[in-house]
Amino acid sequence: MNESHPLKSAVEKVVGAVTDHDAVQAAEIPGVPNSLPPQLEEPTEPREPLPPKPDQTGPETVSPTGQPTGASQDQMAQGGEYLTTAQGVRLRDTDHSLKAGPRGPVLLQDHHLREKVMHFDHERIPERVVHARGAAAHGVFQAYGTASNITKAAFLAEGVRTQVFVRFSTVLGSRGSADTVRDTRGFATKFYTAEGVFDLVGNNIPVFFIQDGIKFPDVIHAGKPHPDREIPQAQSAHDTFWDFVSLHTEATFHTMWNMSDRGIPRSFRMMEGFGVHTFRLVNAAGETTLAKWHWKPKLGVHSLTWEEAQIAGGVDPDFHRRDLADAIEAGAHPQWELGIQVFPDTPEQMFEGIDLLDPTKIVPEELAPVHPVGLMTLNANPSNFFAETEQVAFHVGHLVPGIDITDDPLLAARLFSYLDTQITRLGGPNFAQIPINRPHAPVNDMLRDGFHQTAVHRGVAPYRPNSLDGGCPFQAGAEQGAYVEVPLEVAGRKVREAPATFSDHYSQPRLFWLSLSPVEREHLISAYTFELGKCYEQAVKERQLRVLANIDPVLCREVADGLGLPAPEPTVPLADPAPSPALSQVGREWPLDGRIIGIVADETSDLGVVGAVRQAVLDGGMTPLVIAPKGGMLGGTLAVQRTFATARSVEFDAVLLAGAPAPGDDAYGARDAKAGDGGTPVDPRVLLLVGEAYRHAKAVGGWGTAAQALQAAGIPAQAPGVVTGQDGEGVLRDVLALLPLHRVWDRFRVHPDVA
Repeated sequence: MNESHPLKSAVEKVVGAVTDHDAVQAAEIPGVPNSLPPQLEEPTEPREPLPPKPDQTGPETVSPTGQPTGASQDQMAQGGEYLTTAQGVRLRDTDHSLKAGPRGPVLLQDHHLREKVMHFDHERIPERVVHARGAAAHGVFQAYGTASNITKAAFLAEGVRTQVFVRFSTVLGSRGSADTVRDTRGFATKFYTAEGVFDLVGNNIPVFFIQDGIKFPDVIHAGKPHPDREIPQAQSAHDTFWDFVSLHTEATFHTMWNMSDRGIPRSFRMMEGFGVHTFRLVNAAGETTLAKWHWKPKLGVHSLTWEEAQIAGGVDPDFHRRDLADAIEAGAHPQWELGIQVFPDTPEQMFEGIDLLDPTKIVPEELAPVHPVGLMTLNANPSNFFAETEQVAFHVGHLVPGIDITDDPLLAARLFSYLDTQITRLGGPNFAQIPINRPHAPVNDMLRDGFHQTAVHRGVAPYRPNSLDGGCPFQAGAEQGAYVEVPLEVAGRKVREAPATFSDHYSQPRLFWLSLSPVEREHLISAYTFELGKCYEQAVKERQLRVLANIDPVLCREVADGLGLPAPEPTVPLADPAPSPALSQVGREWPLDGRIIGIVADETSDLGVVGAVRQAVLDGGMTPLVIAPKGGMLGGTLAVQRTFATARSVEFDAVLLAGAPAPGDDAYGARDAKAGDGGTPVDPRVLLLVGEAYRHAKAVGGWGTAAQALQAAGIPAQAPGVVTGQDGEGVLRDVLALLPLHRVWDRFRVHPDVA
């Protein structure tokens, strides 16, 4: 990832000088399917498989028992120039079954047909019950060494570089659902450390719906589609979800995070991650500290508006996974700092009155700052989705020396559930031998056989103690790096109860509400109103309003008004916490790396200026996408990435107009419904594009005759975040000056009571 991307002088020196961008632009704009462009005719000359694209890699080449093989990753992929069976026998035909004559019956002896169809019949494995839809990337984590005084974990020692594989996901939807639904996101990181695998399996929300893992099936059954109709898919806007959380008020804080803008991230690259639970860290001296994990994106936290999420879900259901892969391919490698909040390991495991074992509570960063301990950079895309993203198996019990668990009752259930899930989903107990799951440390576990055993074990004595195998494997002591649990005293009655400190379900949701900016509060009100408005049962709506009344009267009143219901009075005294500015996404500035700039142009535009602006965007570490009436080359010099028919504003962080394009040849309703009846001097799809960008508070700029297009779209020339002029270079500079804030927040009007 480039450390800085200053806007270079290209916009000054390239004015009027248009170069041949044909081959160059193909490499600069991400999304090319393969490492070499295809030829027009079907290739007939045998050749080896194409190499992967430069942005792609695969699992490290270690053996099933964690030994470095020194093998090239090419040896993990298919090889040879000829089609073969799974046993390596070359085939002369894979288009025709073996038949008794051209029109005769298919013969049972067709072993190739049976192998091909058999494998196809079984190429899908059961998807995850939750987190089924995901995207992933390879990367590296480099430790700062700042955690060495509180944990002996070797991967956190100063300067240590550890390979990682990260999977982002939604929770409720199936693999076929859309990326941009309102939902919690998974943020799971597999560290291939020298001491074994460490999995940090968290979410983009720091709290959870439940306090005890025994209720996990209940909350997921409530959130999943109704079992009678299998609808709605990938959303919580239905009766069973709100029935559960309104009756189960410990879910209130997580629900509130989900109804906030955090529930619809702009990008995985702009999403925080949290370990949710409190963990126990152990240093070399055996001293312990309690800690919470945080991932902080270097690009800042940013979200979609609800309308953007709906548009993206329709026009590009793969919005988030495409964004992640394209950014990595373009060289805008996303980065996160790993940080920890630390607390004294006291017998009561409390901090400032907050129970650290309660996974529905946070500790505000103002009370316990997040200390950075390392930097993660995602720098390569998977080569094969199924082999890597789909088969990766995470487990909160994959721990290394220096990191231990606490008695969080949700964490206890996860320690069982994650391991148990893989046995069915990945076909048996040997899922750790799948290449993406293999540790990068030697494995000698005495576990044997089972489905999909790919290691070839030696010796005759997989038990301890033994003498027949020379006593190997031997047990290690702490001085040899063995994992040793912290020896804590445990005493108590066997009960099915929760601690009294778990009973406060409203003070932290109120803290969250008070910490949000007015715009974010408006979005929260809108989300609650929409979701409850999709419920059929009046009792469910009224019950949830009682919950909101215990958080804030304005929130409750505005949602009730939207539902056409009276606002109830609170049933508990309202808490009076100090706001936590860290909970708001608004108000800070962030780098421009990887931002996507749409440039609208046609044949009448000054293509010299368009080319210069495009190059300046590239030089700034961002991605320019030229939007024109039709595909191909604009003016024979500029490659077109989007057309008026395919572009929607949700894809862009800012939109630039190089003039006021006249309606294209396909700008009529039967060909493109977005064009409507036409009749406008500017292409109506351009007006829709720029109008949406304006409505979603994005920066909009234009030069030349662009002011005519803005006027036709009903956009005031003096509105916040609207930049016009005759100088394309100057317009670009002014637009880029607006982007660090993510949006032009002043453009949103808020209700006086919410402000």
